[in-house]
Amino acid sequence: MIVVAGEALIDLVPEAAGNVSAPLLPVHGGGPYNTAVALARLGSSVAFCSRISTDAFGTALTDRLREENVYLGTVQRGPEPTTLAVASVEEGGSAAYTFYCRGTADRFFALPDALPAETRAVSFGTCSLVLEPGASAYEELLFREARHGRFIALDPNIRAGLIEDPDAYRARFGRMLPYVSLLKLSEEDAHWLGGDIAGWTAVGPAAVVVTRGEAGLTAYTRGGGEYSVPGEPVRVVDTIGAGDTVNAALLHALSGLGLLSAGPLAALTGDGWRQVLGFAARAAAVTCARAGAEPPFAHELQGPGA
Repeated sequence: MIVVAGEALIDLVPEAAGNVSAPLLPVHGGGPYNTAVALARLGSSVAFCSRISTDAFGTALTDRLREENVYLGTVQRGPEPTTLAVASVEEGGSAAYTFYCRGTADRFFALPDALPAETRAVSFGTCSLVLEPGASAYEELLFREARHGRFIALDPNIRAGLIEDPDAYRARFGRMLPYVSLLKLSEEDAHWLGGDIAGWTAVGPAAVVVTRGEAGLTAYTRGGGEYSVPGEPVRVVDTIGAGDTVNAALLHALSGLGLLSAGPLAALTGDGWRQVLGFAARAAAVTCARAGAEPPFAHELQGPGA
């Protein structure tokens, strides 16, 4: 089982890209939430670990997880409201977000006593690593599960507008790196965090995967390997959830190859990395061709890893 830890929220997405006066449509979202749904659609056994509101939005979020066959035994519930993220989508499909998160449910996430015994990997990321006091609980969960020998994936998915103290956030990122097996981030995230990929692999991750939009994906390994695949040509509707789909596809493909542990991952060859990255690129292209975070099902993808 892969456990995805982090926030669930509601994206308010304009009905028409580039039109600031267009009606806003509520869509299930949050980077970890999207990752969990994508993993389930690809066929992985997945659990979601979060605190979700008992309000109408929170009920809709949990109902969808149930429909997608995501395990909910690790979900905490609370009366606090659901976080809202207002998306602005440009004509080319890229999205930016404004968050309404004061006093919302995920901020009150508490460290769970234990994760399911069958947990093989835990994935962390996005707003849940920023908003206190929940962020400290997620950080403690990451440390604990890494010490238990579980594969740790980290997708920072930087939302700079939420980060009041960039130096403190970068310090937290640095504390987590020695415990991380796989670091996945966008080119923009890597730049914001300092861009020291060689330094990052030296202290922790067996591999760092950088997404470059239409240019594709590149994996950098602890041994100095660098492996790239191009992006899949697609008519982009929007990019909402594309990075989360990449994160899920990487974990799903690595799981299928028996590589959800740091040692074997470090030994993955160039051909193996191109197989994994190509699968992730195809999955992301499907998501980009749809409105909102709607990742593909396994039957929609062809080739290794599906």
